[in-house]
Order: sequence, then structure tokens, then C-alpha cells
Amino acid sequence: MRSLQGLKVIVSRALSTAPSTPVIATKHPFKVDLKAGKLYPWCSCGHSKKQPFCDGSHKKAAPGLSPVRFTPTEDKEAWLCGCKQTKKAPYCDGTHKQSYVQNYTLETNQ
Repeated sequence: MRSLQGLKVIVSRALSTAPSTPVIATKHPFKVDLKAGKLYPWCSCGHSKKQPFCDGSHKKAAPGLSPVRFTPTEDKEAWLCGCKQTKKAPYCDGTHKQSYVQNYTLETNQ
């Protein structure tokens, strides 16, 4: 048996080429009090256990997605999207009222 000293071996993982899509975390928005100047990471994948904010779950569950980071310029109350289908992330735009969201079966492992 020959020695392979000095041989550089590159190992790569096979990744899915399909883009990650968010799952519907809940069928309603979250009312939150935001503080001016604070950085918030809104969960865009729907897998976080700390909804509506990111807990890093996207790294395994939806590697193609990342949180939407935002910093409010003033203290305010806001409604953050819970269905992850909004066109105005991280804010709710009412998409959760659509039939495809309301008819969605929520994952029980969340």
C-alpha cells in the first residue's frame, strides 16, 4: 500500500440546486414593539422557533435563505409578517389573508 502523504484531497457536499422557499410559519402577523437604532433579524424562512425573528434555523432547513436585517429609525409598534409571503418584508402586507395561506397546513414540528 502506497503512502498518500502530501496529497491534497478536496471533499465537497452535494447541494440541492433547487432554491429554498419559505414555509408559512403562522397565518397571522406578529405585533412587536421596535426600538430605534436596534438591529433586528426577521426570519424569512419560516423555520425559526423564535418567530418572527431568526434563530439560525435557515442554515440547515433553508440554506438558500437568510434573515432580513433591519434597523428602525424610530421607536414604533409594527406588524411583522408571520406567513413569510409578504412583498414588503419584514412588514405584513396582508398576504396572510389569501386563501393559499389560510388553506396551508402548518408544519407540526415547529
